[in-house]
Parts: sequence; C-alpha cells; structure tokens
Amino acid sequence: MKFTRRNFMGTSAAAVIAAGTMAKGKVFGANEKVRVCTIGFNGQGGSHIKELMSRPDSEIVALCDVDSKVLERGLNVVEKATGKKPKAYKDVRDVMADKDIDAVTTATPNHWHSLVTVWACQAGKDVYVEKPLSWSVWEGRQAVAAAEKNGRVVMHGTQSRSNATLIRDIKLMHDGFIGKIVHSRGYVYKNGNRRAIGHGKKVNPPENLDWTLWQGPSPDHDYLENEKGRGLLVPYNWHWVWEYGNGEIGNQGVHEMDIAVWGHNRGLPVKIYSTGGRYGWDDDAETPNTGATSFTYEDGSMLTFEVRNLGSFPEGGDDDCSDSFFGTEGYYVRGVGFFNYKKEKINVDDKPKPSSGSKWDNWLNAIRTRKPEDNFAPPLAAHLSCVHIHLGNIAYRLGRELRFDPKTETFGNDTEANNLLKREYRQGFEVPQLA
Repeated sequence: MKFTRRNFMGTSAAAVIAAGTMAKGKVFGANEKVRVCTIGFNGQGGSHIKELMSRPDSEIVALCDVDSKVLERGLNVVEKATGKKPKAYKDVRDVMADKDIDAVTTATPNHWHSLVTVWACQAGKDVYVEKPLSWSVWEGRQAVAAAEKNGRVVMHGTQSRSNATLIRDIKLMHDGFIGKIVHSRGYVYKNGNRRAIGHGKKVNPPENLDWTLWQGPSPDHDYLENEKGRGLLVPYNWHWVWEYGNGEIGNQGVHEMDIAVWGHNRGLPVKIYSTGGRYGWDDDAETPNTGATSFTYEDGSMLTFEVRNLGSFPEGGDDDCSDSFFGTEGYYVRGVGFFNYKKEKINVDDKPKPSSGSKWDNWLNAIRTRKPEDNFAPPLAAHLSCVHIHLGNIAYRLGRELRFDPKTETFGNDTEANNLLKREYRQGFEVPQLA
C-alpha cells in the first residue's frame, strides 16, 4: 500500500505501521542537504525559514500554512532568496505524504504541536517542534513514543539547551557545585509586551483562512473578531484561551520552565498548587496574567514559577525572564553567575564549556548522525518540562492543591483533574495512542 494522504487519513497509525508503509528516513551523504518543510509560519516559523534557507546543509523544499496570504508570502520570500519556489501545501496531511520531504519544522498554534510531531514521525520525517511540545500531558507522552517507535529525531524549540554556558553551569549544579539544589525558580514578566485582547463577536472567517484546518484537533468553535474588526484569537491571542493555548507559562514561560526543570533534575512533582488571576484587563481571555505555582517533589525539594504580565522590576540577568537555583552551599542566577551565601561571586572561568553550535546546527547534525547524544533538546526532556506547565495550569483552573503520580502521569483517583490531562478530538485529527 502506497503512503498517500488518503490512506494516511483513513488508516490507524498502528495498521499503517504494521503494513510497512511508513518511510524509514534516509542516510545523508556528506554534502547532501536535508529537505525541509516549515509548517505554520505566521510568527516564529518565519525565523525557521530565514535560518534554514541560508544554510548549506538544508533546503526549504515546501511550505505549509492554512492562511493562503501567509503561504504566498512565504513562498515569495524563499523564491527571492534562493531562486527556487518551494511546494505549497495548505493541509499538513499532504506534507506527510510527500516522500521528497525529509524533515519538518512546525510553529503552529500549540494545539497542533503533538499531532504534527506524531504524524511526521510515522511518515519517517524528523521534526523540529516549537515549544511547547504538547497542548496536554497525554499528548506529550504520545509524541515521545512516536519518536522512539519510529526512530525519528525530534528536537524541542527551547534553544537554551544548545547554550554552552548553560550546559556547563547546569552540569556543575548537577555535580554538586553549590551543594544539593533544594529550590529552583523560574519567572516570566514580559514587561510591556502584553495587553488586553478585547471582546469578540461571531463572524465568518476571512476567505484566506481555512478555519476548520486551523482548529484541526480542536472541536469546531466560532471564529471571533474584536472591536477593531480584527481576529480576536488569530493570529496570536489564541495563547490566552485554554482551547488552543497554555497561557504565558506555556508561551514564553516554557523556556524558563525548561531551564528550571533541567537544573532542578528531579523528574516530575508529586504535589502542585497554583494561584493568580487575570487582573486589570477587561477582555475575553481566560489564562492568568499574574500567577505563582509551586511544585513539590518526592524528596521534598521545590520549584516555583511566576508569571507577571502587568510588569515587574528588573531581576537577575534579564529584565523579563530568567531562572535561579538555590543549593545548600550557594546559589546560581542565570546570566549572572554562581554565588556563595555571603553574596560573593564564585569564579568559574576555569571550568571548560562544551562545544555547542546553534539549535539548527544541533538539529541538522542529529539528523545526520542519528546519535541520541547529538539531540540537545530531545522529546523526553521536552515532555518533562511541558508536564510542569500543564500541571500548573490544571491546578490553577481547579483552584486547589493536586497530588500527582509521576509513574502513571495521572492524578490517581482524582477524576476532575484527570479529565484535564487529555482533550476531546475532532474526528480525523486525533492524536493516536502510542504509549
């Protein structure tokens, strides 16, 4: 059976794999380019295109977007820069059926991330998926399983894991440089970058936007327009409603959360509490613009995370977002350095940094070598960080402390909380169960 969009849409993942129809990927020659399709680029995906089409080891051979105006603009950008016009796709399923595409990058809205990742892995394509890896806890675990079962390289878009200074400093912490880490902290403020989104009314979606495909895994909802006649949620403000996004903690916050979880190095928590609200803004958004979440681990250590979209004071090495770690013998602030508890800075200039290129260097190198150690932001690490985001949001939405079982990735007998681990899917756009 040939792998086409029709049989891809109509056949379960298990049956297709059993029939041996999925591509197995390829081995690249020394001078052979990785052929890439970028899926969803009316935002961060634009940087994917810019970077990848300028490299000697990759080629943008296709683009996919559900907005015809965005798609045409992207095609023109690539053609002008390279002299070649990529293939154009509106439906991601057509991308998966194209055997001339080796790998995909995706910067769609969050509710598409895991499904694109799973489908690409099943189609024998490697993946660079923007943060967060998943819209829900359950989806993330399926994305991890898809990469493992199909032998695909999946790299998460938290580029800090390719930062040589952070790699060195976090290894020092893991080795006990400031004693045992007992408290890790991440925060995201985005001073002045966030605003109220206004109120929406039901209208017909613009002709250039395929609203059904944009929603994809989500059951059908009305298209909304704000008071100024612009899309209420499209192209960006979907981040602030639960149906499509994960709030600020799952937007910019996922970068800081990933670093905090990486440095804390305790896996998943057993207890979660979150509080906050959407203060000062009168709009239709649902996610908090101010919040604090605490995670407690089996050994009693803790991780805390803060969101303050209304603004805040400069802190640490970055005015808007950063991380800090507190050990039994000292502390570390990202972008500033290590200190003892006398507030004396500890010099680490004599500690060597590893060789590390950009996120694209590392992704494309991992595709060529197929070595797990060359993937600096692998799907399991991504999943653990994203689970923290989802747990924090569930605790916030339910307004109470939650107990979590890291082994089963459930809330035990807590039916109300367990119901928020997975969504109801639109028919034909279900994330398949692989784990």
